Amino acid sequence: MQLISRLIVAFLALVTIPTAAAQAQQREVPYWASLSADEVYMRVGPSERYRIDWVYRRQGLPVKVIRLQQGWRLIEEPDGTQGWVFNQLLSLERHAIVTGEELAPMRELPETGSRILWNAEPGVIGKLGDCEAGWCQFEVAGKAGWVAQDRLWGSGEP
Repeated sequence: MQLISRLIVAFLALVTIPTAAAQAQQREVPYWASLSADEVYMRVGPSERYRIDWVYRRQGLPVKVIRLQQGWRLIEEPDGTQGWVFNQLLSLERHAIVTGEELAPMRELPETGSRILWNAEPGVIGKLGDCEAGWCQFEVAGKAGWVAQDRLWGSGEP
């Protein structure tokens, strides 16, 4: 009886894995994603046969997915560079990167006059929370606050 139970569980696992992959393939583009590995290769085409154009070493870097093709994603990074990344190296967990030339204040409340808790430097990547009325919750290395949405690439509609 225990063997039958194990076989049923194994069968159900095999049946649900392709379904999840098919749902991910049907996602509408564009959408936000982030790099999920410590090292990610961007290629010039959607296959390992294409040459590597760039090697990322910034886990959490937000990217915009603009096209899907058989397990590969055409992504765009903050500076506009585009290339192909294998789907399993991307996460749907939302991150953002601080843009601009100056420090971005991380405030206690989502308003300009609110107390500054920390300052984030341009290029800093953080976990993106909810956004409302031009402000986004932003967490970097365990420090959280509200940052003006126009200072974050990876927030809003892709």
